[in-house]
Amino acid sequence: MEKTSKEILKEFINSQKFTSTTDIMNSMKELFSDVLQQVMEAELEEKLGYEKSQRVSNFDGSDTPRNYRNGYFEKDRKNSDR
Repeated sequence: MEKTSKEILKEFINSQKFTSTTDIMNSMKELFSDVLQQVMEAELEEKLGYEKSQRVSNFDGSDTPRNYRNGYFEKDRKNSDR
């Protein structure tokens, strides 16, 4: 982990005023969810070749319709305690 990342994490921990391990775990789940969302969006941008909400013209000479990303819906995650 980079030094700046550790510093940011320390600042985050100090700002949260955790009172239990449950608070810590819930916060970590939220952080992981945010990171996972960013990774999936970056992967989709890489695969499609353009960013979210970016319109790409169909003037490339093909008759193939283009994919347009005009938003997303939040997904419900199921926690499975195994």
